[in-house]
Amino acid sequence: MTVSDGIAFQRYRALAIGLHWLVALLLLSNIGIAWYFNTLHGLERTAPLQLHKSIGITVLLLSLARLAARLAFPAPKLPSYVTGWERRLAQAVHVLFYVAMIGLPLTGWFMVSASQLIRVYPITLFGFVEWPAIAPLASLPVERMKQAHELFEEAHHLLAKAAYGLIVLHVGGALVHQFVRRDDVLARMVPFLKPRMA
Repeated sequence: MTVSDGIAFQRYRALAIGLHWLVALLLLSNIGIAWYFNTLHGLERTAPLQLHKSIGITVLLLSLARLAARLAFPAPKLPSYVTGWERRLAQAVHVLFYVAMIGLPLTGWFMVSASQLIRVYPITLFGFVEWPAIAPLASLPVERMKQAHELFEEAHHLLAKAAYGLIVLHVGGALVHQFVRRDDVLARMVPFLKPRMA
C-alpha cells in the first residue's frame, strides 16, 4: 500500500473491479449491437435484437449486484486535491451511470413488454432461459399498449444518448488522471496498473 497526499492507496475490491469491467464490456457491446440492428430490416433484425434483449437483462442484473456491492463496500477515497466541482462531477457521473445502467434495460424491458410482438418473440435469455414480460403492460388494450410502447421507447433512446455522454466524461476523466495528472486514480480500478506515488 502506498500513500499519496496523505491518503493510502487502495484499490476497489475484486468484486467491484470484476463487475465494473464486465458491465462496461456488455454495455459497449449492446450499444454496438443496437447500432447494427438499426441498419437492418424485417426478419434480419430478429437475431441481433434478441441478443440485445439478453445482454440488456444481464446488464440489469449485474448492475443491481454492483449497486448492492457499492452500498456494502464504499469506494476508495479520491485524492484530497480532487475538490470542488471535480469531486461533484465525479460523484454525479457515477450516480447517473447507475441510473443509465439500470434505467436502460428497465425501459427496454418495459418497451418490449408493451408490444404485441412479445407474443411472437418472447424474451429468452441467450435462447435458454425464459424471462417474463411485464404482465400489466403485455395485457393492455391495443391503443394504450401502443402509447406505452412509444413512451418507453423514447425514454430508452434518451437514456442511451445520456449514456454516450457519460461514457465520454468517465473515460475522459480517467485518461486525464492517468496521463495528465499522472496519479493513481485509474490504478484503483485496473489491477495491472502499479501505483506511482509512494
